[in-house]
Amino acid sequence: MTKADIVSEIAKKTGVEKNQIQTIVEAFMDEVKISLEKEENVYLRGFGSFIIKKRAEKVARNISKNTTITIPAHNIPAFKPAKSFASKIK
Repeated sequence: MTKADIVSEIAKKTGVEKNQIQTIVEAFMDEVKISLEKEENVYLRGFGSFIIKKRAEKVARNISKNTTITIPAHNIPAFKPAKSFASKIK
């Protein structure tokens, strides 16, 4: 399902114009991105959480050059579904 599909489905269910729904969906996604950039988690009760996971520094190998490189510590975004949501999927 794409963003356009989501906008269409919401427009059908609510009777609101697609342009308004698209603006709302994009504003929601922007707010989630901004919060994660500030390292603030986003919690949506009954759906899940958009969280920041911290990856520690580690040593890796470049097999083609037979050298070791250090990958610095960094953050990655992740989604953790709510228990009720995950149990319905299972």
